[in-house]
Amino acid sequence: MDALEALHEEIRSHRGCGFELCEQATQLVPGEGDPAADVMLVGEAPGAAEAEQGRPFVGRAGKLLDELLREAGLDRADVFITNVVKARPPGNRDPKAPEVAHHLPWLEQQLALIRPRVVIPLGRHALAHFAPGEKISQVHGELLVAGGRRLVPWLHPAAALHNQGLRATLFEDARALPGIVESVEAS
Repeated sequence: MDALEALHEEIRSHRGCGFELCEQATQLVPGEGDPAADVMLVGEAPGAAEAEQGRPFVGRAGKLLDELLREAGLDRADVFITNVVKARPPGNRDPKAPEVAHHLPWLEQQLALIRPRVVIPLGRHALAHFAPGEKISQVHGELLVAGGRRLVPWLHPAAALHNQGLRATLFEDARALPGIVESVEAS
């Protein structure tokens, strides 16, 4: 079993830590995709459909994410998709800081094993992990470097499901991604 699959098995079998979101989880969702992906997308936490299926971004926001990837000339098989927190918070609440800290080592191990050229934090919560203090409304779609990583933050697809006005912005950011990845590869 390779290191990434071993890590994912560790995540899936995790219990008994005392954190409410882990203890009450239907199942933990490690992530999926190309283990050598140039692009890694990182959301906040699994939703109900994700917790049920054990896969990231498979609900309504995931369907929109698939459209955005196609707009960027990518397919789910070309990228790696995961979340900062691997378990759905009870009541779909925001993860608490200690819960995020509890899950971060798994994300950091995924980043170290996959070594993506570009990380796309999806939404403000994911962005907060990579670039604290940055505002998603100001930096979405732009290349920024934080913590030694190249980031291209996107608004969370769920935001466009609640506010149709954001849909055009998401698609514009997706269309810009190939040029950004190309510029990163050239540097």
